[in-house]
Amino acid sequence: MDSNKKRTVLLGAILLFFLGLSYIENTSFFVYIRDSFIINPPLAIVLMFIHNVLAISLIILAMAFYVETVLTFMPKRKIEYVVLENPKVFAAVFTVVILLISILRASTLVRGQVEVNMLALVMLLSMPNGLVEGYGIFHAIRKTLKKNLSMRDLILIYSFFFIAAVIEVGLTLTLIWIWTK
Repeated sequence: MDSNKKRTVLLGAILLFFLGLSYIENTSFFVYIRDSFIINPPLAIVLMFIHNVLAISLIILAMAFYVETVLTFMPKRKIEYVVLENPKVFAAVFTVVILLISILRASTLVRGQVEVNMLALVMLLSMPNGLVEGYGIFHAIRKTLKKNLSMRDLILIYSFFFIAAVIEVGLTLTLIWIWTK
C-alpha cells in the first residue's frame, strides 16, 4: 500500500476513534451543562466553547478524510468530484443542516424537550448565534474541501466559536428567563 493510501486509512481510523470519544463527550455534556448555565455562566461559556471546538474540529477531520478518500481511492470521474468542485454549495447545505440540528438541541437543553409552539421563538433568538456558528462552519468546510486550511484560518474559526459560545449562553439564559415567567 502506498503512502497516500496508508495516510487515508490512518486518517479514517483516527476519525472513528474521535467519533467514539465525541459520542461520550456529547452525551455527558448535555446531561451536565444545563445546571452550569444558571449556577456559573462563565463556566458555561468555557464548556460551550470547548464543546464547539471539539465539534468543528471533528467536522474538519471528517472533511479532510473525505477529501483524502476521494483523491486516493475514487476513480477520476466527474461524479466523485462534485463536492470537491463545489465546496461553497456543499458547505452551505451542510451548515444549514447542522444549524437546524443545533437549534433543536438548544431547545432541549433549556426545557428537556422540544416544544413546537416555542420553536419560532427559539429560532428567532438563535439567529445571532446561528449566523456566527454558521459562518465558522461554512468557512471550515470550504477551506478543508479546497485543501487550503491554514493555522490562521483555524484561529479565526475558533474565534468565531468563542463568540458563539458567549452568545449561546446569553441566549440560553434569556430563554430560561422567558420560560420561567
